[in-house]
Amino acid sequence: MARSDEVFKTALVGKKIPILTLDNKWHKLFTQAEFTPELKGLEKNLNDLLKRQAKLNTESKELKKLKKKLMDEVVILADAMGDHPTKKQDKEMADHKRLIEECNEKMDAYEEEMVELPRQISQLNNQLMLITMDVCYRKLQQNTKELSEIEEWISGIRRELKKKVVRKQEKEAVINRLYAYMHDIFGAEVIELFDMQYDPEEKYRRKETAEQAAGQEKQPEGPEKQAEKKEKTKQAGQPEKSVEPEGENT
Repeated sequence: MARSDEVFKTALVGKKIPILTLDNKWHKLFTQAEFTPELKGLEKNLNDLLKRQAKLNTESKELKKLKKKLMDEVVILADAMGDHPTKKQDKEMADHKRLIEECNEKMDAYEEEMVELPRQISQLNNQLMLITMDVCYRKLQQNTKELSEIEEWISGIRRELKKKVVRKQEKEAVINRLYAYMHDIFGAEVIELFDMQYDPEEKYRRKETAEQAAGQEKQPEGPEKQAEKKEKTKQAGQPEKSVEPEGENT
């Protein structure tokens, strides 16, 4: 284990641990690769104990019902036998007593096992929890390490990006100064003359056009435009006048 068993065992003291194999959240903790043979084995053993416990509970209830039925039949049979029972009645009574005794023996065995089962289930469940804690601890440590590396990488990229932005602005400033100087001498032909792929004026025009377009989209409608819209809405809501056919007036 990444940490000592004693550290995790101490943490479990006094804690009410749910049955892990019945907890859907527990199953979501592991990937297929992390679900080791040890985990699978403990999960199977724990589920087997839970199934056995459920089966004993069901069979115990059935045995109690059967015993009650047999006891009721014994009372009726005893009344019918009177002082001079027949061989058939004696046999039926003996069979009932035997069946009742078998019920008692099974119920005693079930009761003893049902007392032991919760302890076994708790022991296996805690063992499974210890392994779960170890897996979670290792995953937390690994993910924390990777998170730190990612954060460090992002910080480095941000620093590099800031440097690149500064360099970009510096290059643009140099180009603008050179362009302005050459434009004063050669005019607009400076673009073709120096085979310039970067046109400061064109960039400025695109920026100005974009700002104007954005301003127009945000500009509220004037009173005339609003009145025009209201008139169109009003006309659209009026029903068409029906025209009566000629000659149908009486």
